[in-house]
Formats: sequence, structure tokens, C-alpha cells
Amino acid sequence: QVQLVESGGGLVQPGGSLRISCAASGFMFSIDDMGWYRQAPGKERELVAVTTSDETTNYADSVKGRFTNSRDNDKNMVYLEMNSLKAEDTAVYYCYARIREGIHNYEYIYWGQGTQVTVSS
Repeated sequence: QVQLVESGGGLVQPGGSLRISCAASGFMFSIDDMGWYRQAPGKERELVAVTTSDETTNYADSVKGRFTNSRDNDKNMVYLEMNSLKAEDTAVYYCYARIREGIHNYEYIYWGQGTQVTVSS
């Protein structure tokens, strides 16, 4: 079974920067999509940034120009560089991946456990 493990969350002041990472481990045929969703208390989980296998990234309008999602396909990792952080960015950030695995190479959706990002002074 594939696992997604996030790291790098923490507390940062408004206007600051933070880099969070996600590593996919286990045997897999390929990673089709990989990126991030986030969920704030009382809010729906929303897409932040997801990058496809052809390196096309879909960003939420609220983070466009501030966040950058980067994939390292050799390491099966994805990095979210967050700049000019706002209080509204405070949320649990969940790694997300669509992965082909198993003897039939079926596609599965995986979620990480989440890492807390808090933007506050």
C-alpha cells in the first residue's frame, strides 16, 4: 500500500514563507496527479494546487502567484512553496495523489494525514 507523508508545517507570521513536503512511499507504477488540498475549521476541504503527470498545475485563485507546487518525480515527492502568507491560509494541508499501482495498474486516490499551517502574529 502506498503512503503519503507530509512534513514542514508550522507557525509563520503574516507575509512570511513556508515550505511543506510530501513523500509517497511504497511500490507504485506511476503518479498521475500530486499536490495539496487544505481544510480550515468549519470550512470545506478545497484544492490548493495539484500537478499532473505532464507538469500542468492547477492552482486555487486564492493562492495563485503566491504558492508554487513542484514535483520531484525521481523521489516521488512534491513540495509546496508558500510565500506572502496570509491569516486566511491557516489550515490543515493534506497531500493528495492519484497513483497507479498493483498488478493491474489501477488508479487509486491517496491522502496524507495532514500537516498544520498556522499564519498568525
